Amino acid sequence: MMPVLHAATTNPGKLRDFSVAAAECAFAVEPLPGLREMRAPDENAPTFEGNAGLKAEYYSRLAPKGALVLADDSGLEVNALGGAPGVRSARYAQDAGYAPDPESRPDLGWLGADAVDIRNNLYLLEQLRGVAQRAARYRCVLAMARDGAILSIVEGSVEGEILTSPRGTGGFGYDPLFWLPELGRTMAEIHLEEKHRLSHRGRAFRALLPRLRQIAG
Repeated sequence: MMPVLHAATTNPGKLRDFSVAAAECAFAVEPLPGLREMRAPDENAPTFEGNAGLKAEYYSRLAPKGALVLADDSGLEVNALGGAPGVRSARYAQDAGYAPDPESRPDLGWLGADAVDIRNNLYLLEQLRGVAQRAARYRCVLAMARDGAILSIVEGSVEGEILTSPRGTGGFGYDPLFWLPELGRTMAEIHLEEKHRLSHRGRAFRALLPRLRQIAG
């Protein structure tokens, strides 16, 4: 029976990415039991590292004793926006009070996507209207904890550019706008295995593998 790493997330995209990565060292990734019923901690740290660490420590105290808990904080940093949306990536449009009706933009082809993702992407496009230099990066920080103690904090990132319109139907978050110049595709246009190899989340998880192998013995 494979050891289990409990992820403190209900995001299906993140769970899928983590599961593919964890298979490399024979770990299973499962959502933390009872996560939906737990009160979420305030993610008020100014950095990805701070938020990932506080979530891992908090949820590992609520997990079954001895359970390994993985928490992440990740997001998009756009150079022309001074690193925004950064730690507020998931709440970018909400913070600005930007709430267009996604169905008013059927030309974008995102009607099957999560409404929060749609609004965040639309707001990002608004903020970058007329901007020529659109370099950006995805960053992910993973923190692993057990019984309230941090065991490891690792990071991964990937450089890219923000398009002026979306491409691809895979992935989640800002993936349809995140262009990978070396591939000539967006993060939403690549297969899951290739995404694991290239993405910020995959790179962060690979940095965690040595610690997982130590724990697995």
